[in-house]
Amino acid sequence: MVDHIAERLESLEGFYAEQPHRATAADAPATAVLGSDLTCEVTGPDGWSIRTAMMNAVGGDASGPTPGWVMRAALVSCTATTVAMRAAQAGIELDTIEVVAESRSDGRGLLGVDGHHPEPLEMHLTVTVSAPGVDPERVEEVVRTADLSTPIGESIRNPLAITTDIVHLTP
Repeated sequence: MVDHIAERLESLEGFYAEQPHRATAADAPATAVLGSDLTCEVTGPDGWSIRTAMMNAVGGDASGPTPGWVMRAALVSCTATTVAMRAAQAGIELDTIEVVAESRSDGRGLLGVDGHHPEPLEMHLTVTVSAPGVDPERVEEVVRTADLSTPIGESIRNPLAITTDIVHLTP
């Protein structure tokens, strides 16, 4: 599997080197439609969907993951796959990659009270890897490099500007 991933990444890198104008493209849009009890059906291309729900404490029905949990899920899955990609590029076969995200938040931020902000106060990742026969320092270097090059992680660490358009529907 490492060879397959490394070959694909090398091919893509070569493609972008030859055609750098093709490296930048629009990402697949995600569309959320609010349902009852603060649930959202989020859809994307190819029939992809995720259903989120808010906790009972804020009026939701707690029937699914919260948007905050989905953000952490995106972060850990992005980190795990980026670690796998960087390891493949380094010729390292990893037996295990597990990433856990933990965060702390102040609930007052969600409510917009007392000047508190809604984003998590802090976040911590634990990356567990196993690469038998490979120098642990080399594996750690690959993990640290990957951690600093994950699209989701970097979006959280270095927030991007978000613009919002408001469309008014008339009955």
